[in-house]
Amino acid sequence: MPTSSLLRSAEQVGSSEPGPQTEALRASVKRRPRWNALGVVLPAIALIGWEVASRLGWLDRTITSSPTEILAEIYHLLWTGQIWVHLWATFVRVFSGFALGSAVAIVLGVVTGLSQIAYRLLNPTIHALRSVPSYAWVPLFILWFGIFETSKILLIALGAFFPLYLALVSSIRSVDRKLVEVALVNGFKGWNLARKIFLPASLPAIFVGLRQSLGLAWMFVVAAEFMGATHGLGFLLIDGQTTGRPATLITSVLLFALCGKATDGCLAWVSERALHWQDAYHPNSPEARSD
Repeated sequence: MPTSSLLRSAEQVGSSEPGPQTEALRASVKRRPRWNALGVVLPAIALIGWEVASRLGWLDRTITSSPTEILAEIYHLLWTGQIWVHLWATFVRVFSGFALGSAVAIVLGVVTGLSQIAYRLLNPTIHALRSVPSYAWVPLFILWFGIFETSKILLIALGAFFPLYLALVSSIRSVDRKLVEVALVNGFKGWNLARKIFLPASLPAIFVGLRQSLGLAWMFVVAAEFMGATHGLGFLLIDGQTTGRPATLITSVLLFALCGKATDGCLAWVSERALHWQDAYHPNSPEARSD
């Protein structure tokens, strides 16, 4: 039996005609760029007020810097080429740890989500470990793996593991049992059952978990680069603090924010394309009903 017929037997097929809600959604999408522009207003007002307060002497220049001084620091890092060294070191650590943590989360998440025994055996321990703060792992990882790249990547992988694991387990266990029973009756087993039933149902949660994991990877890299790093945005942060250069310190924080936002935006774009592709071939879509 085709998959579209299988799924249509488990749920009612909706109408292909666009309704009022669909038209409203399309209209809101058209208005989205205008609303997104409002997000620039508050940072712009804050920067202007910050610059004015710095020039009027309302802020202590020994503990903070003006936006123009921060721009000068960024220009200096660009001119000397140091910024690319720090960015490259941090990006390699973030994405290495993110890839490792996500891979382990997918494997354990699928096993725990599908197996009741694995769920009862592993899930309580994983939830307990999730409550440990990131900085509590630092001395333990230094003791086990030293202060080189291995400890840094493993610490980031640990942070990236939990959100994706939790999202995956929750989404798999919330799949409609009636839909699974219909699939089993029609001969879907093993990989076919996972690919045709569990993966489409879990895909939105997987991308949400991936975005949360990437966000935590950027948070954990700060703790990781406190462990004896000589390059990276975390090293730049510590260097600005120890040498009393607030412009360097704030620049590193700003770079963390920009890099985290940029990578999250890229992953959000990929997730939107993937979910759009999934909807295009959903059994309720006109494409699926035409076969």
